[in-house]
Amino acid sequence: MAKNEEKIDAKKLAEELLNDKTHGAEKVGPKEMKKAQRFAEGYKEFLNRAKTERESVTWAVEAAEKAGFVPFDPQKKYKAGDRVYYNNRGKAMCLAVIGKKGCKEGVRIAAAHIDNPRIDLKPIPLYEASEQALLKTHYYGGIKKFQWVAIPLSMHGKIVRKDGTEITVNVGEREGDPQFTITDILPHLGKDQMAKTMSEAFTGEDLNILVGSLPLENAQGEQLFKLNVMNILHEQYDIVESDLISAEISFVPAFKAVDIGFDRSMIGAYGHDDRVCAYPALEAIFQCKTPDHTAVTVLADKEEVGSIGNTGLCSEYLRYFVADLAAAEGLEARHVWSKSNCLSADVTAAYDPNYASAYEAGNSCYLNRGVGVAKYTGSRGKGGSNDASAEFLGWVRRLFDEHQVLWQIGELGKVDQGGGGTVALDISRLNADVIDVGVPVLSMHAPFEVVSKLDVYATFQAFKAYFEAK
Repeated sequence: MAKNEEKIDAKKLAEELLNDKTHGAEKVGPKEMKKAQRFAEGYKEFLNRAKTERESVTWAVEAAEKAGFVPFDPQKKYKAGDRVYYNNRGKAMCLAVIGKKGCKEGVRIAAAHIDNPRIDLKPIPLYEASEQALLKTHYYGGIKKFQWVAIPLSMHGKIVRKDGTEITVNVGEREGDPQFTITDILPHLGKDQMAKTMSEAFTGEDLNILVGSLPLENAQGEQLFKLNVMNILHEQYDIVESDLISAEISFVPAFKAVDIGFDRSMIGAYGHDDRVCAYPALEAIFQCKTPDHTAVTVLADKEEVGSIGNTGLCSEYLRYFVADLAAAEGLEARHVWSKSNCLSADVTAAYDPNYASAYEAGNSCYLNRGVGVAKYTGSRGKGGSNDASAEFLGWVRRLFDEHQVLWQIGELGKVDQGGGGTVALDISRLNADVIDVGVPVLSMHAPFEVVSKLDVYATFQAFKAYFEAK
């Protein structure tokens, strides 16, 4: 090296040119960490109150009305700052804050889903076998069946009687409530089960829920164990067996949301996917004052089974809602959609060192590094993916950096390992720019999932900045 040549400071150059790998807690500091802890307490309350899509909408309507939102009237003209919501059959929802520019330059949408993997009842579920009363089930969404046995379950849903009257059911969440379970064979007798693959050892028809073990008192005849359970249900809800045909009853883990770790940095609970994005998206729009562009939070049902039905985003309800907002301003809906954009608020996989072989470490999301951004999801060759444009991703990067939002980017595991999809594809079909943004999750789709409190708070900050952007 010549005497007059300066030695390159590689550390300084790396700080200028390479991605910053500083831990999120070090980046934000103790003040922001305390804010994240406080925000997590509200989220935990939501998790405990809203374990199904119906309960999530009920909670959201109550919270929205407290925040000044009123039911949307498509015949009415709204002014900047007005706050409206549309309740779609009690299972999906749209909320909007009207912007100063209205819809003419497009709307800003945060789209989350509020359904979760669970165990649903079959239409004719109750039966007895070997002096036990059980319920036949049909699981919902992508689950590992073995994770759902030998854990406490609670019962949620709605029953519509033959006369049309409706009953809301919630059993197993309150102190003193009975709970339920799916039994597993003891290891002492499990030789045959242990010799099978995981997918073979537990089948959908094996997931029968234990709900009773006593016969009807002072009675003779057949099916006394089934009859005893049905008699209890009749006394409590005034229903007969045929009323279960017109019911939507789900069984979910009875766990409460809890802090995880000696440092209390994480939250363990059922149903983070995707209520962990729904809650920040709701809180962001509740705190949205009078944005430049009309802001919309949509809560969707049925994402875990393909966004089907009239409450999933394959339905037209979001398109209709935006069309009505546009019509009130004398605009064509298609022109509004073509100028709109969306943060598809769904979770991503957090890097798990216990299963490192499933991830590509350099392109994974990590706990405590902030909200995860995914340019594309899908599987293998980007099948079923939205794949956001470089221009839109560039805009999102600048937005988050300008508002000091803690964020990271990653993929859902190794390329050929598997993959998954979100509602991004359904919204991009409407000619809007869409990108996936959400919280990294450990043990996704398990009955008990784990997230970082800092990441949850960063997700709220991301949606808030998005709604408030010029």
